[in-house]
Amino acid sequence: MPTMPERIPSDDDNAALIGRLDADIVALTFVDNAGITRVKSVPMRRIAQAAQSGIGVSPCFETFSFDDLMATGKYLGGPDGDLRLVPDLSMLTELACQPGWAWAPADKYTQDGTPFVACQRRFAARQAEAARQAGLRLSMAFETEWAVGQDGTTDFVPAVHGPAYSMVRLGQVADYARELVAVLDRQGILVDQFHPEYSAGQLELSVQPSDPVGAADDAVLVRHTIRQVSLQYGWRALLAPCLEPGGTGSGAHLHFSVHDDDGPLLAAGDGPYGMRPAGEAFLAGVLRELPALVAVGAGNPASFLRLVPSRWAGVWQCWGRETREAALRFVTGVRGTEESAANAEVKCFDATGNPYLIVGSVIAAGLAGVAEGLRLPAEITGDPVAFDAEQLMISGVRRLPTKPAEAADRLADSAVLVEAMGPELHDSLLTVRKAEAERYRDTSPEELAALTRWRF
Repeated sequence: MPTMPERIPSDDDNAALIGRLDADIVALTFVDNAGITRVKSVPMRRIAQAAQSGIGVSPCFETFSFDDLMATGKYLGGPDGDLRLVPDLSMLTELACQPGWAWAPADKYTQDGTPFVACQRRFAARQAEAARQAGLRLSMAFETEWAVGQDGTTDFVPAVHGPAYSMVRLGQVADYARELVAVLDRQGILVDQFHPEYSAGQLELSVQPSDPVGAADDAVLVRHTIRQVSLQYGWRALLAPCLEPGGTGSGAHLHFSVHDDDGPLLAAGDGPYGMRPAGEAFLAGVLRELPALVAVGAGNPASFLRLVPSRWAGVWQCWGRETREAALRFVTGVRGTEESAANAEVKCFDATGNPYLIVGSVIAAGLAGVAEGLRLPAEITGDPVAFDAEQLMISGVRRLPTKPAEAADRLADSAVLVEAMGPELHDSLLTVRKAEAERYRDTSPEELAALTRWRF
């Protein structure tokens, strides 16, 4: 079999990478189209071999739903075939949250050594390369929101209490937060901020930005670390979008900035809030594709329990500076920091979305906007739920999909994402979203919350 990775380290480099880790076994992960992180593990002594020839895995996972039921798509699904998981040894990380273990994200290859057309991580890498070919580079990072609940029950019982954003709640998680930040640091992920959030038992942290694939890798490792550190405290971490029906849920907002050789595209220009033309076009492309992007990053049936107006969930197809009801929020930073701080936030995503598909799809949408020279509409201020019909019509503000089947339809209609993903990946994602939408069409909010509560 030919060597699979195009940038596989030499044997000496492999030995150096492996030798510095105090681990006995390595978790090799990939994220399926339903947003579940799947895993195969190998002893450390086999990791170099795995990097050369891969570890077998069935392609059936391409059409697994979040409930582990499999659908069959136009190209993928069913019992036939085999793929090879090939770890990215440049990301090999000793797990301080799981002693004796290391972790590496994996790319998927066919048995003849060619890249698998529906590999989600390679899709993100392809889009990052497409941006580079267009003279652009992106920095990205996911915010992570979660709630800590008491262990020993399938219900959500908050493990900590106190007002939102309060020192009362922070005091109850002080040791937990300190250890979590330290563990992430030992795993190579630097935390920028940590604070108690709005909902019962809810917390949030932000990490330093990375390249697009690195940002998705970081999201996988951050979520696993949160779950593991929570268990050590006798808690369970709930990352699903709905904590309790009727309440505010947990998101996984994506922040990004765009640069070219002359500097940032979202600052130092003559466009809105200093955007340069290509920066404005990039954001306009993302804004245009938001209805389809919902299916990518928040298409689980439970996601729509979170996507409710007036909860800062980003349910409106519009943009604004520091407007937290808009799905696309523009952040300039404080005066004097614009060139380093200006970024955009997509607020409608949550942890049910595959982070590799999210970053790749956002890049594809933005690049299409640049290629077409799109312009942003007027920004909005305030909460669109209070707009009358005339204001909504004049502003062009629309609700994003309100049901999973509607989001799936918008994904099916997106020529931008069909072209970027390719038919196999696009169809397998669409197959999953349609299957989930149909299976849980008549499920009550309470049942949906219970079914997804501990799956992510």
